[in-house]
Amino acid sequence: MPPNTTASTGQQPGKSGRKKGRRARLLVLVLVLAVIAGVTGGAYWSISTVRASFPQTKGSITLDGLSGPVDVKRDGYGVPQIYASSDEDLFMAQGFVQAQDRFWEMDVRRHMTSGRLSEMFGKGQVDNDEFLRTLGWDRIAKQEYDTKLSPATKKYLQAYAKGVNAYLAGKDGAEISLEYAALGFTNDYAPEQWTPVDSIAWLKAMAWDLRGNMQDEIDRALMTSRLGPKQIAELYPQYPYSRNKPIVRTGRYDEVTGTYGPEDTTGGATGTAGGTAGTSGSSGTTGLQSQLAGLQDVLDGLPTAVGVNGNGIGSNSWVVGGKHTITGKPLLANDPHLSASLPSVWYQMGLHCRAVSASCQYDVAGYTFAGMPGVVIGHNQDIAWGMTNSGVDVTDLYLEKLSGDGYLYGGKTVPFTTRQETIKVAGGESKKIVVRATKNGPLLSDRSSELVKVGKKATVDTAAPDRGDGYGISLRWTALDAGTTMDAVFAMDKAKNWKDFRSAAALFDVPSQNLIYADREDNIGYTLPGKIPTRAKGYDGSVPAPGWDPRSRWTGYIGQDELPYEYNPKRGYIVTANQAVVDKAYPYTLTTDWGYGARSQRINDLIQSKIDGGGKISTDDMRQMQLDNSSEMAKLLVPQLLKIDIADPDVREAQELLEGWDYTQDADSAAAAYFNSVWRNILKLAFGNKLPKELRVKGQCLYVDPVNTTGPADEVQKVRECGERDADQAQPDGGDRWFEVVRNLMDDPDSDWWTTPDAGPRVGADRNRDDLFARAMVDARWELTAKLGKDIDTWSWGRLHRLFLKNQTLGTEGPGFLQYALNRGPWKLSGGEATVNASGWNAAGGYGVVWVPSMRMVVNLGDLDKSKWINLTGASGHAYHSHYTDQTDKWADGELLDWSFSKQAVDKATSDTLVLRP
Repeated sequence: MPPNTTASTGQQPGKSGRKKGRRARLLVLVLVLAVIAGVTGGAYWSISTVRASFPQTKGSITLDGLSGPVDVKRDGYGVPQIYASSDEDLFMAQGFVQAQDRFWEMDVRRHMTSGRLSEMFGKGQVDNDEFLRTLGWDRIAKQEYDTKLSPATKKYLQAYAKGVNAYLAGKDGAEISLEYAALGFTNDYAPEQWTPVDSIAWLKAMAWDLRGNMQDEIDRALMTSRLGPKQIAELYPQYPYSRNKPIVRTGRYDEVTGTYGPEDTTGGATGTAGGTAGTSGSSGTTGLQSQLAGLQDVLDGLPTAVGVNGNGIGSNSWVVGGKHTITGKPLLANDPHLSASLPSVWYQMGLHCRAVSASCQYDVAGYTFAGMPGVVIGHNQDIAWGMTNSGVDVTDLYLEKLSGDGYLYGGKTVPFTTRQETIKVAGGESKKIVVRATKNGPLLSDRSSELVKVGKKATVDTAAPDRGDGYGISLRWTALDAGTTMDAVFAMDKAKNWKDFRSAAALFDVPSQNLIYADREDNIGYTLPGKIPTRAKGYDGSVPAPGWDPRSRWTGYIGQDELPYEYNPKRGYIVTANQAVVDKAYPYTLTTDWGYGARSQRINDLIQSKIDGGGKISTDDMRQMQLDNSSEMAKLLVPQLLKIDIADPDVREAQELLEGWDYTQDADSAAAAYFNSVWRNILKLAFGNKLPKELRVKGQCLYVDPVNTTGPADEVQKVRECGERDADQAQPDGGDRWFEVVRNLMDDPDSDWWTTPDAGPRVGADRNRDDLFARAMVDARWELTAKLGKDIDTWSWGRLHRLFLKNQTLGTEGPGFLQYALNRGPWKLSGGEATVNASGWNAAGGYGVVWVPSMRMVVNLGDLDKSKWINLTGASGHAYHSHYTDQTDKWADGELLDWSFSKQAVDKATSDTLVLRP
């Protein structure tokens, strides 16, 4: 249901409002069912049909395979806390309960990760399946299960699968979810049994969305058709170390011992070496740019897993030690930024052994993924931890010289490694494909007719082989090697101290994440785990590498003892928000594409200002920091915008909104609306209109000079070029990289970037920075007039910046009536791009919310029962269930819910109890 209109003001609806809301929900439900009945040719879905899939949460259920009774206690938001007497019973019950709430989501996810979406949704998903089969996530997951994971982890995965299958036993589709009932009108699909590999494969989807700089690698290559090396470098500036602090500030690399150790701490290094260290150069390969439009088309078409296909992924997490908190013990906050999905990618729950012992080792609560056992982010009785994406470069694209049935490598033609895959298609004939791979990885160029031509315009050095019909493209990625991340999840869940946590982190090989830590003994820490490759001198992963040259291959992996960490730094806090992990003195190149630190530095400043003022930080202070809406870009630009003389009284009226504005992007702020429109238009005029069509928004057309134009400018016939990228993936997206680009150009008012062609008699050409800023203010005034009305008193940021929650399957691809039934919104949101309250939007595409804090939590190590949490949506994946989106209004208002952990607190909060019996 759309939120109550008071949601953005922080007011709470009264009882009357709640009654009206219930009536409205019932009316909507009746209408939807009536529409469905009509559209489906007389088939009738009663309310009992809709409710048939709702989970049983009271009484008892008998499950074959349990060794003893298990209690499932749910609070008023449907969040389950599970109590068992053995590890196997605990994880079997977890599988059963998650399937009760979210099996449709779990089933779609496993079909995505295995490249089998066509079995559920038909021929429209064949291209996606071909690409995902080429990556082979499920094959790697099976290798992990067969060869890498510990016997205990396999046992837990088997128990979890047993619980899911106990839920499925004897149920038809309509008894599992509304979506299966809808699918049944066009498809005789029936769910299969769950397997341990299904759980592991989801980690590959998570790793894909958090894979690092692959998108930047593609974009830099695409830019070469319009921009020169100097211009591209200006659009990818160096990290501002002097202004925005890296995560690890006290570390040093010991060349004698070959290890990385922190200074001024109270702890020492732990963990074992993770691989062979090689030499990493900081210089990029020269002259290996190519037009990768075909690859971008394939990537844009993939279903969103946990993020925005690698673009704009961010997160905040920080920890404050006890000397700066009111409790005297650490406080730890985390809010991962991911694309908005319905249901939320996260699932809240607690997993409790009635008595922790050798046979039952877990007492942990937090956030996990439906379909995967254990807890991914949260706390146990001793420690708490959070994660943000590190952004380290673990993918490389390679240009491959193809020749008949092989490819060139080291001066010889080497045969491909091949396998055949059969894609089954609901309502159609199966399709067979051949997957080819080189020494560097799968050949992605086989999956698109456009990619067959990739490399035709690549600029390569004189030693490169003849291009023929163009080079192919392969992918080297750490997640395509079997790993141990599933072991790491269970190890973290039962870690008791920093040493245990570091040992667990050493197993967390993919995706590489920033892990922060706190414990009840008042220790705080940070560690960077992961399989992170080293490269030979001259190769830094910033552009596609020559696959025919053996020197371009990875030389090894950074050893675990050489990876950065901090433990109890003197400053008393640690902030991770996708900024640089280390300074330039670190001997390895972790990436050439850090986030630029706008959010992280703001968090650092907020914490430090509290400390400098002599105050102690509370749980609510941490919450308020998570909601900080301050725009760092506004602080830079607004003073300059106010200096510009605006003659048009209507535009001047809008400019006056910025006078006295505190740079806070609240949902009800007219100034925030106008500033963000000005910012968007600055980016469009200065950069967007100069980028190649492959990076611009699909359907937005410009008249431009042809590529490789020669002859006098006045004789050149301009050509019409239209953008090709989805609006939420296009550039310039307005994130903190663009903050840095504009900041670096502010002192060069005559830079060529500030110039634009003559726009007609009303505006004319922009010759310098202030001309362009003036034009952006004019364009913004009339853009908002069209969108929000001429009366600026009615403008607000929330009217532009809205969140729609869409079911990620039939809510986006299904018929209109199903989208209406499954989707919710809009919500008017505060915050913005690169703010701590990161409700991200893409400046090239519009103002709508693209990605969000997918959950928020604050763990209080002084009293775990005083910890707080919230999810984006709710516990349930069932449309029209009371817990479908029952947390969203509070999430939008910045509220947090009580997070009970002790048995006494859980019992007090319990609304429903279900007993699972052997």
